[in-house]
Amino acid sequence: MITNTERQMDKFYLSYEKILYRFKVLNIKTRSGKEITSTDLRRAIEIMIKKHPTCRWKRVTKKRNEYYILIEGYYWLQFVYFQNEKKQIDADIDFFITRIKQYEERLLVKSKCLWDRDYYTYELERYFKRSYETIKKAISKMNKITNGHYRYKKNNQYVISKLGMEWLCKNCFKHKYLELLEEYKMELTELFMEKGYAYDNF
Repeated sequence: MITNTERQMDKFYLSYEKILYRFKVLNIKTRSGKEITSTDLRRAIEIMIKKHPTCRWKRVTKKRNEYYILIEGYYWLQFVYFQNEKKQIDADIDFFITRIKQYEERLLVKSKCLWDRDYYTYELERYFKRSYETIKKAISKMNKITNGHYRYKKNNQYVISKLGMEWLCKNCFKHKYLELLEEYKMELTELFMEKGYAYDNF
């Protein structure tokens, strides 16, 4: 028999067993079309934690040493890791965009611009954590598609505008775009908790 306490807890956290049960009911499979096993789930959770450590989606009870996943993490597993319609990076980005919109609507806050200034091209290797050649190719691609509108010269140095930085993130360096989205999502999460809403208070 499921108690009211268990129902309340399921709104915030799910055990591994309950996640597997939900996936079975929803007919969610692995990429090869097989039923998701506990091994598959543990591997997925390891990847989830590695990719998004700041989100704090995994919790363990001290007394019984049982593992639980925050409901937000459960939805990441469902809509990002175990989906087969998109590339995982695109599904990941869509997931965070959706969560950000939900937080903004709940908190009644305006959307934040993720690109707050123009950047000199020599700053981009460090910003994107990519090689000079990779940056150069991305800028060349951007200039070709946008007719060079997002690049200009200042102090005899090339500069990429804020709109150009957005274009590069969304079209060439999605890992950076995802990083910015996660950072902003966690800012909203902290505000969410300050307002008294539950997130990861176990």
